[in-house]
Amino acid sequence: MRAAPFALLFAPVLMMASTGVPSWVQEVASRSVPKYEGKVPAAVLLDEQHVTVEATGKVTIDYRKAIKVLNREGRDEAEAAIAYLTGSDKVRDVHAWLVAPNGFIKTYSAKDGIYDVSAADDSLYDEVRLRLARANNPEIGAVFVFEGHLESRPLVSQDDFAFQERFPSLDARYILMLPAGWTARAVVFNHGPISPIVDGSTYTWELKDLPYREREPGAPSVYGSAPRLAVDYSPPQGVAAPAPCLHNWQDASRYLTNLSAGQDEASDQLAAKARELTASRASEYEKIQAIGHYVQKIKYISIQMNLAKGGGYKPHTASSVFIKQYGDCKDKANLMRAMLRATNIPSYLVVIYSGDRTAVKEEWASPEQFNHAIIGVRVSDSTQAPTVLEVPSLGRLLIFDPTDDRTPVGDLPFYLQGSFALIEAGDKGTLVRMPALPPEASGAEVSVEATLSSSGELKAALDQNTVGQSAVRERATFSDLKPEERQKKLERWIDRMAKSAAISNVTPEDDFEHNRFHLHLEFSAGNYGQVMQGRMLVFKPAVVDRGSRFYFQDEKRTEPLVLDAETYHKRVHIKLPEGFSVDEMPNCGKLTTSFGEFSCTVKQDEGGLVLTQEFKTQAVTIAPEEYAPARKFFNSIAGFEEQPVVLVKN
Repeated sequence: MRAAPFALLFAPVLMMASTGVPSWVQEVASRSVPKYEGKVPAAVLLDEQHVTVEATGKVTIDYRKAIKVLNREGRDEAEAAIAYLTGSDKVRDVHAWLVAPNGFIKTYSAKDGIYDVSAADDSLYDEVRLRLARANNPEIGAVFVFEGHLESRPLVSQDDFAFQERFPSLDARYILMLPAGWTARAVVFNHGPISPIVDGSTYTWELKDLPYREREPGAPSVYGSAPRLAVDYSPPQGVAAPAPCLHNWQDASRYLTNLSAGQDEASDQLAAKARELTASRASEYEKIQAIGHYVQKIKYISIQMNLAKGGGYKPHTASSVFIKQYGDCKDKANLMRAMLRATNIPSYLVVIYSGDRTAVKEEWASPEQFNHAIIGVRVSDSTQAPTVLEVPSLGRLLIFDPTDDRTPVGDLPFYLQGSFALIEAGDKGTLVRMPALPPEASGAEVSVEATLSSSGELKAALDQNTVGQSAVRERATFSDLKPEERQKKLERWIDRMAKSAAISNVTPEDDFEHNRFHLHLEFSAGNYGQVMQGRMLVFKPAVVDRGSRFYFQDEKRTEPLVLDAETYHKRVHIKLPEGFSVDEMPNCGKLTTSFGEFSCTVKQDEGGLVLTQEFKTQAVTIAPEEYAPARKFFNSIAGFEEQPVVLVKN
């Protein structure tokens, strides 16, 4: 959804028109690099962006970037690009070099190593392109150097700059040159304050020696966690700005609302379809459900056009999307808005960041922070749902994502819950935090009935009932994967505790409207219990694990840990073989922390054992320095699931 080319740059870099090899290329390639761990693929020696703003609104950006290859994996990182909009932006003087460890310098050209490609594989008619330079199979120790020049006219008087992505960065620098009398205001995210060096109307922000950022399970996105700079610039008071200046979130709301104005006009055919969908639905909520489910079925295709005029934020007309039966996130949200309007239910477009609920920062009022569009439907008190949000200026809004075809009305994907989002409602628009559903709104209840033979063979029937986003995950497994892929995934799950198990009678049942999913399966494992010395039988009563998405072997983390709010309940009943009695039982107990709770029991009943396990986590982000208690908590749960029962022959 984001249209500005600055936001799409994945490898920003400068330009100097020159014959031969500029002296700075050799200088930057000769810079010493600290000794990193072997897992670090590459290091950024220089990442510089030099931005010049003219009073007319024209902006020129010079890029420089130098990347040193440190291991075999790093050879794929010897590339850089400038993103631009066709028809409005101009890219000039793109050069690239590869400095070998022995000092030999290879120069790339448009015929060899410099390409012009589409910026996205999933978009049609995408106006965003990349001037890309790439070194194929460089030597370990080589330095790839890039420079280029971009001329553009940004939509708003704002810019942002990522000081770092994944790799260590020795020198990252953003320079902003403004016309005389203009001023800049900046905020730094995911790092302490950085005081710029100011020389007249030129501002320079710089960070050095940033360490490697290892991607860890459960971590926020790089966009949401790596150091970045957000800048607003404006002319002197009384002088009109060539591009809108957004001073607060109401300014951002007005800007986006004006772009979308009129796009939700409903044709007669569209309005008739909306009335048809809701004719048999009695309540307000049921009408929203019917329209929401219809829009979810509209095929997702991104067609980005007129980006230089706000097309990245402006949806296509609802009537055209209705006729073509495809569109991107903002098109689908806008179509739903039009259909609701045809049934006299008001709603608003809502922009948000998809993929990381920690990404959007309220300190910077900018549409640049968002990459996704959803909808907020104004509802009366008769509509009760966990995703209803009270907004003082607008009333009760039911938040819904019509692009996610697996999450029904009344629920929200985990990665949107609790995130900041902007409601496009003109002067009444505001930044709000999305609903965060309680742990009980998502979770799994697992019931296992099993029989253990005297030889250690286990035969079991498993029933799993999931709700909320836990049901969405199961729904995705059965809708996205081919039958053989689903079978292998289930086998991997069961095999983690019941080695070489044979699975049969897999029966899924999907209740989409209520966001519930039931799975029944049966399995047998010939050697689940281990016979020892001819008189003891040892087995794990947990039978199946909870399918944790996180692993906590590492003692330390460098990235925060993002947890979702969900619950897990398991009951296992195992019929024991005749002629055996229990000699040893697992140790059970209760763990309680600020972010989660766990409890378990193992008891004997007539002819068998009953194990219960309950688990709950809150939606929290745990800082790296607070990781140790979390690691202990989750590892204690895993340890319980591994504890055995020992039976002895009578």
